[in-house]
Amino acid sequence: MALLVGLAGPVEQGAAVQRPAVRLSAAQSGVGGSVTVSGTGWRPRTLLMMLVCGRATPAQGVVGGTNSCANGDGRAVTTGADGTFRRRLPVAEPPVPCPCVVHVATVTGAGAEADAVLQVAGHPVAPLPAERSAGRLAVLSDTRLTGSSGLLTWFGAPPSRTLVVTVGNTGTSPIENPVFQVGTAHGVFAPEWDERQWHGTLAPGKKAQVELPVELPAGAHGDYTVTLRHRGRVLAEQPWGVGRPWGVTLFWILLCLVVPAALFRIGMAVVDHLRPHRPGGTPRAPRPAPRLRLPLPRSRTARPLAARAAPTPTLPWFTPDSAPGGPAGRSSAPHDHSPTSPTTPTTKGPT
Repeated sequence: MALLVGLAGPVEQGAAVQRPAVRLSAAQSGVGGSVTVSGTGWRPRTLLMMLVCGRATPAQGVVGGTNSCANGDGRAVTTGADGTFRRRLPVAEPPVPCPCVVHVATVTGAGAEADAVLQVAGHPVAPLPAERSAGRLAVLSDTRLTGSSGLLTWFGAPPSRTLVVTVGNTGTSPIENPVFQVGTAHGVFAPEWDERQWHGTLAPGKKAQVELPVELPAGAHGDYTVTLRHRGRVLAEQPWGVGRPWGVTLFWILLCLVVPAALFRIGMAVVDHLRPHRPGGTPRAPRPAPRLRLPLPRSRTARPLAARAAPTPTLPWFTPDSAPGGPAGRSSAPHDHSPTSPTTPTTKGPT
């Protein structure tokens, strides 16, 4: 027994060392100052958010959630390979009275948080509101998302799932109609919270299966994280990989092909309508069909071409009466001018 107790002691000490813890360089500071926040026991290479929150204690946590914190003056820090960090944080007034703490929580991955007391000088202080119930919810099983995407989601409809988780009441009082906060975050962005109420009563020591609807914006795709929170405490986180709506892509591809083709057809119709007509204002008549011409029968009485007398050519400088060689071209009888012809006496008339 002594040996078992000795072995259990170091294990418990090692587990306690691994719990996230936060320390401040000063327990009190005024508005406009700053404190150095250091932490140990966090997961390596994890993104954390540091906030100054009011109406909170390390024992009860931040009662009003992040709405009680100075969100505009928060700082982000990434832990090292050994799970430690160190970062200066400006001191700002939270929107609610103190008691105040420096609240450190993980942004991605499994939920983890830690608080350190901080007195904000000059900020009002008010007692914490009385708890309505001493019940406390805890997650007893792994969360899961049920449901599937339909045809409309493939064309850009909002993806929707159902977050299923088994919770148990570890407190001493029953919890009636608890209100959960379901947040959806894309990548490293802050989650967007929606309130979901579960109708029922959870007695101390009892457990129940809770189903809460989750819906993303239209056309959402990529890696999302669904976070479940109750009274400012993160209960569970569940990753959700949403496929791309390829129907929208196909629609745009078809639109880029159909619209130019339709515009081309409309443009050609306009060009044909505005084309000028032929001179005269009459539309072009259709070309007649070619006619078949048959050879005419040769006349029996027709003379051959060689027998036909060719017309006598007429020169432009001769008149028909003076053409040489013609019958009308001789003005006197031909006579012989030969010198051997005998002299013929002429008869002279009376003078």
